[in-house]
Amino acid sequence: MLDGLILGFQVAFSLDNLLYCLIGVTLGTFIGMLPGVGPLVTIAVLLPMTYGLSPEASMIMLAGIYYGASYGGSSTAILVNLPGESSSVVTCIDGYQMARRGRAGAALAIAAIGSFVAGCIGTLAIALFAPMLGQMALSFGAAEYASLIIMALVATAVLVQGAIVKGILMALLGILVGLVGMDLNSGVMRFTFGQQWLMEGIDFVVVAVGMFAFSEIVRELRAGNDVDHGQIKVDSLMPTGEELKQSVKPILRGTGVGLFFGILPGIGSTVSSFASYILEQRCAKDPSRFGKGAIEGVAGPESANNAAAQTSFIPTLTLGVPGSATMALMLGALMIHGITPGPNVITERPTLFWGLVASMWIGNVLLVILNLPLIRLWTSLLKVPYSWLYPIILILSCFGIYTLSNNAMDVLIGAGFGVFGYLVLKLEFSLAPFILGLVLGPMLEENIRRALLISHGDPMTFLQSPISATFLACGAGLLLLMLVPTVQRNKQHLEQDA
Repeated sequence: MLDGLILGFQVAFSLDNLLYCLIGVTLGTFIGMLPGVGPLVTIAVLLPMTYGLSPEASMIMLAGIYYGASYGGSSTAILVNLPGESSSVVTCIDGYQMARRGRAGAALAIAAIGSFVAGCIGTLAIALFAPMLGQMALSFGAAEYASLIIMALVATAVLVQGAIVKGILMALLGILVGLVGMDLNSGVMRFTFGQQWLMEGIDFVVVAVGMFAFSEIVRELRAGNDVDHGQIKVDSLMPTGEELKQSVKPILRGTGVGLFFGILPGIGSTVSSFASYILEQRCAKDPSRFGKGAIEGVAGPESANNAAAQTSFIPTLTLGVPGSATMALMLGALMIHGITPGPNVITERPTLFWGLVASMWIGNVLLVILNLPLIRLWTSLLKVPYSWLYPIILILSCFGIYTLSNNAMDVLIGAGFGVFGYLVLKLEFSLAPFILGLVLGPMLEENIRRALLISHGDPMTFLQSPISATFLACGAGLLLLMLVPTVQRNKQHLEQDA
């Protein structure tokens, strides 16, 4: 690990990579403060522009955007009660109340300190556990990988907001779109409707930009979010000794919660921040303080969402299984550069893996520098009208899609997926299972076919391997765990109606 970290810091401290790390965390902070944009949209828009960068530079920049947004989202949550990121929703509860009591500076400082500590510990966890997990994953065969992917898709489908059936349906639709094009084994065209330009399938970047950038623009403009938020004055950024004392244990507990939930596929930083808030209420001597400006309600969730943001890279890099839609885009960025995610990434591309780990430490330091001294500058950016911001995003999105293959049809396909994304969001479907199905579908098909080929068509091969059977059992158990309460509620409603 020490040799890897030395190599990583050599890569991360190169002038180019330092610059891209700074660009990533600065852009992430800015994006995190703008509700409705978010890292998902930003990474989708910037994906086509990473073609000309080295794999190390592109991953360092995109990762900086991702965990930088977790920092930035807390600022608007505290100052104007408007979370820039979904994981910052919990911070609004007590952070805004602290700001109203004149303690905005202390809340911002504790959020930044908690994020910094959690980010550093999360990065250390990647350095410690990712190589170990990668070594374990080397023993995985086709059956084990297929079962792991199925578990990840089920976990994402059942844990997202909305009905379980909607989540599973979106995952299946994503898999179907991922299978469009020529079958690599037989050469047969699938779902192309006789169109030759669909022979190579629908480009992942086109779908991602359409579903996230285009649909979000339409949704936010229809919502009319050009609102003038009253500014709360930021006082001294120095917390009192009592506030620091009250924050130490919540920061450590929140970090632990984030480390645990970040590794699990389909859960992510939003769930970890809510879990941390509930844990702090349970641990508090006086739970009635929560919701009225308790510093623990800021320290715990902010630490949890940043720790989860960092450790979500572990399954993505070592197993090739993204835990969220944003991680699926990161996986797509690797594939754009011809890198197959999985346990071999650490051994075959050590400069990429260790350079990314080292850049996270550097990025966390840069984020503290950007967030605390420059907080008044960032809050002034809240005055930028959204009607100026979205046309710029739309132009960049169209330009990025067109430059993929200089084909105007790609822009039209992106627009089509934008309409599709807007409609499914209106119907309260989640886009996360769809994008994970799109990325993991071809990998799932390949591993299922390979496993059946090795076993001469015997489907019991997925249950004969203990690892594979465990993954399938976890997926089935999670599905049952979520379905049982729904069935019980429906039964109670039927009994009441009768």
